[in-house]
Amino acid sequence: MMKLGILIVCLLSFSTRILFAQAHVIITAGQSNTDGRVSNSLLPAAIKKFATDTIHYTKGAYPYCKISQNRTDGIFVPYFPKGRISDGVWTYDAITYYLLGQRLKEDFYEVKYAVVGTSIQYPNESAKGRYWSANEQWLEKNTSYENGGSSLLLSFTNAIDAAIDNTLSKLKNGYQIDAFLWHQGESDDRYEMEYYHNLKSLIIYVRNHLTRKTGKDYSDLPFIFGTIPTANRHYKSVINTAMQRISDEDLNAFLIDMSQGELQIDKTHFNEKSAEYLVNEMFKILDKKFSFQSTVFRVAKYKVDKRCAISYTFDGTVGTCHPCSPCI
Repeated sequence: MMKLGILIVCLLSFSTRILFAQAHVIITAGQSNTDGRVSNSLLPAAIKKFATDTIHYTKGAYPYCKISQNRTDGIFVPYFPKGRISDGVWTYDAITYYLLGQRLKEDFYEVKYAVVGTSIQYPNESAKGRYWSANEQWLEKNTSYENGGSSLLLSFTNAIDAAIDNTLSKLKNGYQIDAFLWHQGESDDRYEMEYYHNLKSLIIYVRNHLTRKTGKDYSDLPFIFGTIPTANRHYKSVINTAMQRISDEDLNAFLIDMSQGELQIDKTHFNEKSAEYLVNEMFKILDKKFSFQSTVFRVAKYKVDKRCAISYTFDGTVGTCHPCSPCI
């Protein structure tokens, strides 16, 4: 009788988790290697099947991913790979969303803000341009780029706020922001000595902003990012060292080594192999932190243990669990 009672309680708990599951949300930001520079003609075949334009693969829709890309109105549309301005290009997040969709089999949401050729550091107090700086004094004198200012960080957080106010907060079962994906640093090659402080401040700023905005504690929001390939014409070892230091100090900052990444002929932008490698490594981290299964098991496993990992292959099969990760 006792066993039956325990079984009923477990079943009720399980069904409640299904009934009240929150929608997954990923936020993504950076410069051109986050915006996308790989031709859609080089998309994996599994993604090309979502295209309605089967010649150039510039139009189509993923079945589950909804994106708000460089928008100020918080409206989401079905995702298909494109840059901020140009259609027909993709980057690492295109495969991230594919893998998440195949795993979840339910709608999830992406807030993305990426602008090419942008640094965190601003050159001087009167600089014209667009910057990701989280410097408090500079932000106090600035507004978002859309409002006539120079701050991309305010543009990004405003885009997140609009997405929350106009869409995410209206979802029936609510939402949870799972991770912050980032690739940037090439345009900070002139300010490499400031990069550690600048990137660390940006991460803290976004986490604190989300906490204030939502009332939830996002101080441990996973931050997943990649280094600059050594073949990149903007490569500075100090910047990659700064990234490694942040990853070493922050248990929820996960760095992917892209030092051997292949580039296009411009020696700046990822080719398709590098984009696929980065996303596969990002997805391993996401899948380690969250059991990405439909509606259930969303709680992170081993919150502070970076060693735990579940291998994931592009055909959708899950490999052997690492000994430190409990199989669910």
